[in-house]
Amino acid sequence: MEIKENSIGGKRMKKLVFIGAGAMAEALMSGIIENKLLGGGQVWVTNRQNQKRLDQLKASYGVNASYKYDELFRDADAVILAMKPKDAASAIAEFTPFLTDSLLVISVLAGVSSETIEKAAGRQLAVARAMPNTSAAVNKSATAISTNERVTETQKGLAKELFDTVGLTAFVKEQQLDAVTGLSGSGPAYIYYLVEAMEKSAAEIGIEQQLAKALIVQTLLGAAEMLTKSDKDPKQLRMEVTSPGGTTEAGVSILEKHGVQDAMVACIMQAAAHSRKMGEMLSIELNKEWQPIKS
Repeated sequence: MEIKENSIGGKRMKKLVFIGAGAMAEALMSGIIENKLLGGGQVWVTNRQNQKRLDQLKASYGVNASYKYDELFRDADAVILAMKPKDAASAIAEFTPFLTDSLLVISVLAGVSSETIEKAAGRQLAVARAMPNTSAAVNKSATAISTNERVTETQKGLAKELFDTVGLTAFVKEQQLDAVTGLSGSGPAYIYYLVEAMEKSAAEIGIEQQLAKALIVQTLLGAAEMLTKSDKDPKQLRMEVTSPGGTTEAGVSILEKHGVQDAMVACIMQAAAHSRKMGEMLSIELNKEWQPIKS
């Protein structure tokens, strides 16, 4: 397999480690390997105790798996923390002795701040936090990345390259990640919720389920493509479809009557606020549980 040269800062990435082997880890692994950023042999993975899952990933992507931290972290350029947040305490405590000063720690753990990760390790670390969404599984994630002051420009480029393999990436300040969680992290669920309603309405007006799904999905794809390629804003595009006295106007009037747009704004704001609250609570709990390792 031909592997892309990582030319960022003139350095080629040698080894990437995943701590955690769930759906998000697999989506990232798949994107990185399918896009030939790294070969399977350059990717290592571990989890808490599910050997069967590790065997599945080895068979599917040709990656390496191990429960030995010295083997996992030897010559590694970056580690992606993809375990469940509740398991972060024990995991970080276990692998901290194997971290090097040059290693980039990338966390996809919702609500766990870079400061909390450093406190857990008992030392300063180069930490990047990433907030992808479940569309990473089809290489269509919208991923926001934040970095602390110890992340170098070379490492920032490396993080971007990794997440570019599963969709669009953008850098934000860490305090914006809760807002991103509410907007795009949870965003796919809002779209699926809308599709549920459209499918229910299709059944009510006599359209067969399979046909309805095909029509709805193509409508969403078409609208997304218009938003991507057009210079017009969403309101203008909507108005161009909405002829005075026409069917679209009749439908949109019902959405406005029920305050759907206001409800969506409130939905995203509530999700962002809950993300912030969960992060604060999780950090307090984890800081109580962790016994920081002295460097």
